[in-house]
Amino acid sequence: MNRWEGLDEFVAVVECGSFMRAAERLRVSSSHVSRQIARLEERLQARLLYRTTRRVSLTEAGHTFFARCQRLIEERDDAFLAISDLHSAPTGLLRMTAAVAYGERFIVPLVNEFMARHPQLRVDIELSNRTLDLVQEGYDLAIRLGKLGESRLVAARIAPRAMYLCAAPGYLERYGRPHTLSELARHNCLIGTSDVWSFQSDGREQHFKPSGNWRCNSGQAVLDAALRGFGLCQLPDYYVLEPLRRGELVSLLEANQPPDTAVWAVYPQRRYPLPKVRLLVEALKVGLAARPEYRGGQS
Repeated sequence: MNRWEGLDEFVAVVECGSFMRAAERLRVSSSHVSRQIARLEERLQARLLYRTTRRVSLTEAGHTFFARCQRLIEERDDAFLAISDLHSAPTGLLRMTAAVAYGERFIVPLVNEFMARHPQLRVDIELSNRTLDLVQEGYDLAIRLGKLGESRLVAARIAPRAMYLCAAPGYLERYGRPHTLSELARHNCLIGTSDVWSFQSDGREQHFKPSGNWRCNSGQAVLDAALRGFGLCQLPDYYVLEPLRRGELVSLLEANQPPDTAVWAVYPQRRYPLPKVRLLVEALKVGLAARPEYRGGQS
């Protein structure tokens, strides 16, 4: 006797609300579904369903049994999926999103390399600085920067992200170097996508609202303005590590540098992610680690 007999039929009837719709889902006859559930009830020596001409409802025993059967079937199907995924190549359409500047500079080139290795995959990339609803809008994957809010999405850290307060040597010669957070208000600040700069003081996060005569929602543009000596900037490591090493920028208030955040791959909750998502996330992690902006970084 197969102890799984009747479980799929029972769960399908409860979820679909009728024997006919359950049969359509399972692609069998209604009589087959009815027979399997009758045999299941006979084995259990318990009635699981109340049947009328209009509706099907659970008995008390049925309620108890249904919750456990549903979990069993999910676990069984996930187990088969996990093994088959190990041998599966990424196929079909993968819809993903990333922030515009970071996506153009870092993510899209790595996705293109991944596509070259897996030509059977189709990719639709939406570069947007909006935080899109992955489930509602049908995305498989998003690349997000910084701190993540509360979410039911799965998050995988694919790269570090440390923030640096910097200025060009020429600016510091003209206007002096700030030594405390309170001195920042006296300096011209180059404002990017964030209206608030984060720091750390006595183990606590502290926020500062920068002000100045220059603003642009592009990190690369902020970097160019800082290199020209226009003012102070706060940018992620991948923008400033090379200019810092070359002496084109000077790191400031290092004792107040905010705690590291990260670059994240986030995707809808599944017990086992789809092969196309799992393999791309791993490729992005390896590819970002090999980038010169991250190699030898202090983050």
